[in-house]
Order: sequence, then C-alpha cells, then structure tokens
Amino acid sequence: MERKYLLLLTLPLVLSALVAGAQAPSDTAQGFEGINIGAGLAIGLAVVGAGVAVGMAAAAGIGVLTERRDMFGTVLIFVIIGEGLAVYGILFGLLMLFAKI
Repeated sequence: MERKYLLLLTLPLVLSALVAGAQAPSDTAQGFEGINIGAGLAIGLAVVGAGVAVGMAAAAGIGVLTERRDMFGTVLIFVIIGEGLAVYGILFGLLMLFAKI
C-alpha cells in the first residue's frame, strides 16, 4: 500500500521534470539549458509539498471541526497556507522559464 502512495507522490515530480526537460535548447538563452529541468523540479517539488501540507492540515482540521464548529475560519487559513506553497512553486518555475535575466 505504501509503495502505491510513493508512486503517486513521485509521478507528478517525474512528469514535470520530463515536460520541462523536453523543450529544445534553442528555446532558452545561451548557457541556460538546465534551467528547464530546474523549473520542472521547482514546480513538481512545490506541488508535492503542498499536497502533503494540505493533507495534514485538512485531516487535523476535520478533527477540530467535529468538536468546535467555530474554528472553521482558522482551519481554512491553515489549509490556504499549505496551498500557497504550490502557488509559489508555480510562480518561481514560470519566472525561471520566461524571465530572461
């Protein structure tokens, strides 16, 4: 059972790295061929981390909400903070790909 979950967690990482690495080197500036793999890893690792964070926060939040319904806003904030990781990962990945600095 754990092997299946490990495969499900690593699949987005591998796929994002393959998609980012599949771009032609002529799409990037001279000397920046590895930036595509870096962008794929940034997005993939951030999304996996956000999934773990949201899973843990949501599980704890459900436990809290069964006892105290007035804590809904606090639980929602903790889940949103976990989702912020994915947004930052996507933002940094896009900056790596399209900001020609």
